[in-house]
Amino acid sequence: MQDYVLPTQLTDSLKDIPGFDKAAFENEHASGKQVTSVRINPSKVNTVPASLMAAKAVPWTKFGYYLSERPSFTFDPIFHAGAYYVQEASSMLLEQAFQQLVNLVEPLKVLDLCAAPGGKTTHIQSLISHDSVLVTNEVIRNRVNILTENITKWGAANVIVTNNDPSDFTRLEALFDVVVVDAPCSGSGLFRKDPQAVEEWSLESVTHCSLRQQRILKDIWPVLKPGGILIYATCSYSTAENELIADWLTTTNDAVSLRLEGLSNWHVVETLSPVHNNFGYRCYPYLLDGEGFYLTCFKKGGEPVFDIVKSVKYQADKKLVPHFDKWLKPNHELQFYQFKEQVFAMPKNTFDLFMLLQSKLNIRKAGVKIGDWARAELIPGHALALSNVYNPDLPALQLEKEAAINYLRRTDFNIDNVSKGWLIIMYEHFSLGWIKGLGNRLNNYYPKEWRIRN
Repeated sequence: MQDYVLPTQLTDSLKDIPGFDKAAFENEHASGKQVTSVRINPSKVNTVPASLMAAKAVPWTKFGYYLSERPSFTFDPIFHAGAYYVQEASSMLLEQAFQQLVNLVEPLKVLDLCAAPGGKTTHIQSLISHDSVLVTNEVIRNRVNILTENITKWGAANVIVTNNDPSDFTRLEALFDVVVVDAPCSGSGLFRKDPQAVEEWSLESVTHCSLRQQRILKDIWPVLKPGGILIYATCSYSTAENELIADWLTTTNDAVSLRLEGLSNWHVVETLSPVHNNFGYRCYPYLLDGEGFYLTCFKKGGEPVFDIVKSVKYQADKKLVPHFDKWLKPNHELQFYQFKEQVFAMPKNTFDLFMLLQSKLNIRKAGVKIGDWARAELIPGHALALSNVYNPDLPALQLEKEAAINYLRRTDFNIDNVSKGWLIIMYEHFSLGWIKGLGNRLNNYYPKEWRIRN
C-alpha cells in the first residue's frame, strides 16, 4: 500500500472528465501495484527474449510486452545491446496515431521534439521506413546525453539527435511531415509509478506547464508542413495541460482535430475538448494496464509546399572509402561523411537533411559513427558495433553471461587464445561492443561513461 495522499485539488478538478472515477482512482494508487513493460527492437529481435518472462502482449502495439516480474535490467547484457527498451505501456499508444494517420510506406521527415530519454523516439524509428529520417531533440543538455546513448543502442542509421530550444526550429519552416510533442508536464499521470511526483505536484505547476506547452506548440507549429500531422501527448491528467491545450491550438492555428478508431476496445477513454470538441484520448490505470496518459492529434491546414531539403553531392576521400566499406554490410548504399578524423555513415535522405540542419541546429549525433581514422587505420566506433549496418562477417567473440557483465563493467575477464585485431563482443548473438586482441592480452573498448558501475 502507498503511504502518500493524492492532492484533492487534482481529484476535484477531474470529477467531470469522462472516464474519471474518484474512488477507483484513489484505490488504484493506494494498491501499490506496479506494471513493468518493455518494447522490443524489431531490427534486432522478432519477439520478446525468453529471459524477460513476458506475461502478455501490450494490445495497442506490435512491439510491447508486459512482464510478470521486473528483472534487473542493468545486469541483462541484451538490454545494453539495444534489443529492447523499458517503456511505460500507455505511452506506446503513440503507435496507433502513426498507424492510423500517417502513410508509413512513404519517406517521411519526423521530428520528436521533447525526446529524452528516448522511449517515443525509438518507437517511432521502429515504425517509419528506412528511407525516412527522424530528428530527435532534447533541450536540456544533460538529458540529451541519455537520449544519444539510447539511440546509439537502438542501432538505426536514419536518426539525427539535436540539442535545441523549440524556438530554434522556427527557421525551418514547413520541413516536417510529422511532429511529435510529448510535452513537459506536471506529471500526475505518473503518481502510481513515482510517488515523488505527488510531492512535486501543485496547481501552480499545472499553470506553469500549460503556459510552457503553449509556447512550445507556438514555436513548433510553423515547422510542420501543410497537411502534416501533429501528435501531442502528456503524462498529466489535468485538463489545463490536455483538452484546453487542444482548444488553444485550434483557436490560434489552422489545425483540424483527428479521431482515432478502436481505442475503446482497450478501455482508452475518448474525450472532447470543451470549446472546439477536439478528440483526445485518456488512459486511466484502473481501466487498463498502464499509467496516466493523454494523446491528441491534428492535421495542419494550408496548401502543399515544396520540400526545402535539396539533394547534396558529397564525396568522402576516395582513397579511404574502401577502408570504411569493409566494416559495413555488403551493398549497404550508405553515404560516408568525414569530420576531421571522425567518419560517419547514414542513408542518403538522412545525409541531405543533416547537411541542411548542421548550420541551423546544434547536432549531437547523425547517422552511425563508423570510427576514427588514425595512423592509416580505422578505429571502429562503439556505435558501429551496436548498429544495424555493421558487416556480420567481421571477427567476433561470443561470451557467457558472467564474462559479458565483466566486459560491460570494463573489468578483467579471462579469454584464452584471443586472436589479434578488432573483435566484436557478442552475447547470445547480440553485439555489445569492441575489444582489440593484442596476443597475450586484450583492450576493452566499451565506453567508460556507459559502464556498469555497481
